[in-house]
Amino acid sequence: MKTAVVGGGAAGFFTAINLKEMCPQMEVTIFERSHRLLQKVKVSGGGRCNCTNTFENIGDLSQVYPRGHRLMKRLLKGFSHHDAYRWFEAHGVPLTIQPDHCVFPAAQDSQAIIDCFLQHARRLKITIQTDVRIDHLPEDFVNTSTETSSQSEAVPSHNTSAAHPLSGYDFIVLAMGGQPKLQPLQWISALGHEIAPPVPSLFTFAVSGEALHELMGTVVEDTVAFIPGTRFRANGAVLITHWGMSGPAILKLSSYSARYLAENNYHAPLAINWTNHNEEEVRQHLHNLLLRYPQKQISSLHPFDLPSRLWIFLVQKALDTDSLQKGNAPLCTAVSKKLFNRLVNILTADNYTIASRTLFKDEFVTCGGVALSEVDAVTLESRHVRGLYFAGEMLDIDGITGGFNFQAAWTTGYTIAQAIAERGNG
Repeated sequence: MKTAVVGGGAAGFFTAINLKEMCPQMEVTIFERSHRLLQKVKVSGGGRCNCTNTFENIGDLSQVYPRGHRLMKRLLKGFSHHDAYRWFEAHGVPLTIQPDHCVFPAAQDSQAIIDCFLQHARRLKITIQTDVRIDHLPEDFVNTSTETSSQSEAVPSHNTSAAHPLSGYDFIVLAMGGQPKLQPLQWISALGHEIAPPVPSLFTFAVSGEALHELMGTVVEDTVAFIPGTRFRANGAVLITHWGMSGPAILKLSSYSARYLAENNYHAPLAINWTNHNEEEVRQHLHNLLLRYPQKQISSLHPFDLPSRLWIFLVQKALDTDSLQKGNAPLCTAVSKKLFNRLVNILTADNYTIASRTLFKDEFVTCGGVALSEVDAVTLESRHVRGLYFAGEMLDIDGITGGFNFQAAWTTGYTIAQAIAERGNG
């Protein structure tokens, strides 16, 4: 029997290798549209490949999978982050766990993952074909599916003068990664599948304001970023950049609010709680400072361990900077009740405006893809075309930054490999 895996990325290679190990007699071929393999793996994690996460302190998977958490909960029982950790170490890639629970190759180099995949693909005699574009399925494959005749007739016909690259395969796995636009998925829709329109889900925020941009390089480790008037909020570090804001809290927030921001053309309010404390706690903390250091200059304070440059920026933003001489006045003479309340508000809900989105390095993650209702929740086989499977970002599953998207690739790939192997060995 023969299986075609369309997509030479993380999910594609993981599916192919596991399938071949489970079902050695299966002929497995990987088809990649470009001449380069595993490019997303290469650039991920700053070139180090954050390949999974410990999932420690994750009480609800919706925290890390804004879309697809229910299906991931089911699938992780079959191939979890623990299984992924053991798999890579057993296949020659020692791993290391960072304090933030992200897991990387011990070599701190994504090439370790790439070399692992290529080495085991060669060992297992998996065929790899590059520069092969797939934009439809062979008609004989579709026509032998369990699809009804009326649905099959909806499938567009293609020129059959040349043999289709996937002709003769018993199983086809689509693992082509996230698609930035809907158009490349139209042929999958034509097979009867509902497609959740793809939109970016990991990106940084362009925020206007020269004064803010002058703080570029400033990092605040423990913040809450949120979109006022919505339920979207994320904890973590914020990095101020020359274009706006980045860092784990911003990237998580972009993932949680991906569809909302796309619908609003990436223009939305943004607020930062620089302290990760509520208003009353901040009010009490500042009040204690007033009592303890009544003659101390405002600029010399470091409440909540905020970086001094940011603290002075926030003070100038909240208070009357002319009378304060840019934060050099004593607290007792500077802070009226009104200005004190304004400073509390700034620290807990500092307001900005998202002007646009910006790319997160060279990585690209999307939410959207084949709707999860269109696949078998146990095998990830299409409900419309027998023998057709979807892996990784082809499905409407996406995670926040931290190794969760790669874990989805490993879990869905393993699930499919197991399903096909059972049929191949049966």
